[in-house]
Amino acid sequence: MKMFASSPTNPGTIRPFRLETTPAELQDLKQRLSMTRWPDELPGAGWNYGAPLSFVKDMAAYWEQSFDWTKQEQRLNSYPQCTTTIDGANIHFFHIRSSEPGAVPLMLIHGWPSSPVEFLELVGPLTDPTSYGGDAADAFHLVIPSLPGFGLSGPTTDTGWSPSRAAQALDALMTLLGYEQYGVQGGDMGAMIDRKSAASPPAASSGCMSTRRPWALCRSGLSKTMYLHR
Repeated sequence: MKMFASSPTNPGTIRPFRLETTPAELQDLKQRLSMTRWPDELPGAGWNYGAPLSFVKDMAAYWEQSFDWTKQEQRLNSYPQCTTTIDGANIHFFHIRSSEPGAVPLMLIHGWPSSPVEFLELVGPLTDPTSYGGDAADAFHLVIPSLPGFGLSGPTTDTGWSPSRAAQALDALMTLLGYEQYGVQGGDMGAMIDRKSAASPPAASSGCMSTRRPWALCRSGLSKTMYLHR
């Protein structure tokens, strides 16, 4: 799998990004899946000791025979995405700007185990609400990062990536993109990070919504109405 960037990994440089997986790499993956040596399992254990063997076998067969990675790769590459280096870590992110002049910047933070892919179906309604029966006043510019150490951000090179440190890195990303005020939304681990972001200086996060808890943490300054779909 090749991941293309336009320049070396210099801190503060925004690098356009795209995925390209060769047929040989996909064939290699399928071959390795087909050669899996399956373990035994305790009779009648079900899910008490992890995923049942039958379930894992079905998943492996799906990845080997049915899952269309090329189609998914094309879908991912259809959205603007970049990488940058912040606090020594590579950070991958989608950056989709709305055409609405009054759009508010909004960062969507995934949880664990998860990825920014879970937000892609929201891109249209949030950046172009009028095309979905909504109001132009509810438009957002979206920044959807892969958390440091997750997915396309790749592994971190040191320890200590707490929610506070991740929040500082993502706040730095928004500043690098030119956003002085923005909303944040996070679920699961993303909820732990967005609350740290909401506690940053007033010039940064202007609104926060946490979907890990049944309440939302908000600060003044965000003029839009933020909707939660669960």
